[in-house]
Amino acid sequence: MALPSVGGGYQVGDGNVNEIQLGYMTDVQTATATATLTVAQVIGNVLVGNPSTTAATYTLPTGAQLDAALANAKINSTFELTIINLGTSTGLITVAVGTNITAVGNLVVPITGSAAGVSGAALFRFRRTAAGAWTVYRTA
Repeated sequence: MALPSVGGGYQVGDGNVNEIQLGYMTDVQTATATATLTVAQVIGNVLVGNPSTTAATYTLPTGAQLDAALANAKINSTFELTIINLGTSTGLITVAVGTNITAVGNLVVPITGSAAGVSGAALFRFRRTAAGAWTVYRTA
């Protein structure tokens, strides 16, 4: 039986290889001044920050809060967050970790167009490492 070219599902291997794989993204989240981010802002895939001309610190929720929102996450489950910084002048964004979150890499998001080759965005991958514990990796 041939697989249909429309509908849901995912196939590994041959079949319908020329079709685009669609994902899902919630509404883009936003933040301005220094704040503790909500779980919704962190798991929403894209966060547009605009601290204007003043540097801001965005503190991540706790590992327990992420666990509560992602009840089906297993050890080594991951998700990604892109933070785009629309700030100007000295409006850098620094990401601070919440309780039971470990950081790996540079957590400062530069200003858009602040230097040649700097995009003003950062990509972070979150990985559940134990019950109530996560690691966030700066990957780009």
